[in-house]
Amino acid sequence: MSAISQTIQTFLSGSGKENISEVAKKCEAFLQYLRHKNDILFLTTSTRYIEHTYDIPKSTQLARDIKKHFKNKRITIIDVPLLNIHTCEGNISAKKGNRCGMEEAVLNDKKKNPSGNHRCWASFNNKDDELWKITKVLFQSKVVVFFGSVRWGQANSVYQRLFERLSWIENRVTTLQEKPLKEITKCEAGIVLFGQNWNGKQVLETQMQNFRWFGFQVPNELSFNWQYTGDAEDESQKSYDDALKEFDALVQIALPSII
Repeated sequence: MSAISQTIQTFLSGSGKENISEVAKKCEAFLQYLRHKNDILFLTTSTRYIEHTYDIPKSTQLARDIKKHFKNKRITIIDVPLLNIHTCEGNISAKKGNRCGMEEAVLNDKKKNPSGNHRCWASFNNKDDELWKITKVLFQSKVVVFFGSVRWGQANSVYQRLFERLSWIENRVTTLQEKPLKEITKCEAGIVLFGQNWNGKQVLETQMQNFRWFGFQVPNELSFNWQYTGDAEDESQKSYDDALKEFDALVQIALPSII
C-alpha cells in the first residue's frame, strides 16, 4: 500500500484529529453543487512569500484543482493578495456620519465600473486601488466563493481587508435605504476555510452570516471548514506536517479524477 493510501485509510478510520471522511463529504457536496452552476468567481486570499512559487496555500490549491476539474465551466480565479487593495477608510463611522457607499463615491470609470455599482471612497481617493478588478467580475457572476485560511482564530488579514472594502454593498441598503443590488441578490456566496487548530467553525458561521447581511443567497453546500485538530494547544511540528498529509488525502478523496 502506498504512503498516500495508508494516509487515506488512517484518516477514514479516524486519526484522532479531524474526521477526514466527514470533511470529504462536505467537499464532495460542494463540488456536486458547483456541477450545476456557471459564471463562478473564486477569490483566493491566503498568502505565501511571492518568490516561493512552489509553495501554494492549501485553499488556493483546492480552488485551482476545482477549476481544472470543471474544464468546461466559466470559472474565474482572482488571487487577492496580488492586488493593490487599500485599507478601508472607515467611512461608515466618519465624523460627518455614515458616508459609506454614497453616490458621490462612485468610481467614475466605465472600464473599471461598467455596472455603475462600485461606490467606495477608498477607490475614489486612491487611483491605484484595484478593488474594481474584483467587483467588475463579481457583478457578472452567479456564484462567488471565497477561499481562505483561519489565523489566530480569525479569517486571514487579506480576506478581512477585502471584505471590509466591500462594506458599501451592504451599507447602501441598510443605512442609505437604497434598493438591494440585483447583481448581489441573484448571486450565491460561499466560503472555504482551512485552519490548523482553533475556531474554524465559528469563523465559518460568522462569514456566512455576513454574506446574508450583504444580500447574497447563502446555500449551505457552498461553504465548509477544514481544521486539522480541535486541540488549540497543539502547535507541534508533527501536527503541521500531518496536516499537509491530510490535505493531500482530502483532495484524493474528493477530487479523484484530477489526481
